[in-house]
Amino acid sequence: MTKVIRADQAGITLAVEALRRGDVIGLPTETVYGLAGDLSNVAALRRIFAVKGRPHDHPLIVHIAETQQLDALAADVSDACRVLVEQCWPGPLTVIVRAAKSVSRIATGGRDTVAVRVPAHLVARAVITELGSPLAAPSANRFGRVSPTLAHHVARDLGDDVAVVLDGGPCDIGVESTIVDCTLAQPQILRPGAITHDEVRRILATAAVTLADHVTGPSRASGMLERHYAPAACLVLHEQASEVPTDGFPVLDCASDPVQAAHGLYASLRAFDDADVSTVHVLLPRAEGLGYALRDRLSKAAAAH
Repeated sequence: MTKVIRADQAGITLAVEALRRGDVIGLPTETVYGLAGDLSNVAALRRIFAVKGRPHDHPLIVHIAETQQLDALAADVSDACRVLVEQCWPGPLTVIVRAAKSVSRIATGGRDTVAVRVPAHLVARAVITELGSPLAAPSANRFGRVSPTLAHHVARDLGDDVAVVLDGGPCDIGVESTIVDCTLAQPQILRPGAITHDEVRRILATAAVTLADHVTGPSRASGMLERHYAPAACLVLHEQASEVPTDGFPVLDCASDPVQAAHGLYASLRAFDDADVSTVHVLLPRAEGLGYALRDRLSKAAAAH
């Protein structure tokens, strides 16, 4: 079984040693736990795809420790991108930029763009800094399944496929980062997250840039598939509490407190699976703020059934 270790300095050093060997590790972030490998190590990148069972054309998100490191990965950075990262990093925002020639096209899924973020979690940034290289780190679960928000989720899901899991406690946010495609004249939000549509729109306006109302073009970032984040249980989605039947199946209330619902969403879905619950009724939050991200995750999880 995977070794779960404390995310103190000794643990960080052990994790960095594993990364330097070309191993992959479980890494805490403020969103979800990541399956991290050294971006400069081709074997490690291939290992990430193999461990997750992830299609090779599905790009990985690259994590860096400091905002200024973006320039080493990007062929160019637009004004819109600059203003977003200045106000949102470190934090749950991923930007898509034109990739520098030095960036492995394995990590980008063969595309000439790369997804990048600076995590807010101090342990994640400490690992990147001590390694001296960016990390490629999608969520630390099998492809299409429920993301992990606790260290033991990673250990149980991936077992000996990861060298170590750094235990940084529960993830603060609980859903994956907002992804903004900044390669377009009108940036597009490809995946909603804790940085909301309204926040992105407001920040872009300071650079006289307009956020696109809709996503156009092919799937080109994590979480854009129609079916994803899926538990074994069938999720039945409801807009109003009055719609929820009294049929004995549990109800997951994501409407009363969307922030708390996001924090506990994936742990709750895993708990239902552990209890062999076949059906879960879900009360959806309103389509605003973090509610967009919750509705996105839940609709894709429900579509799997």
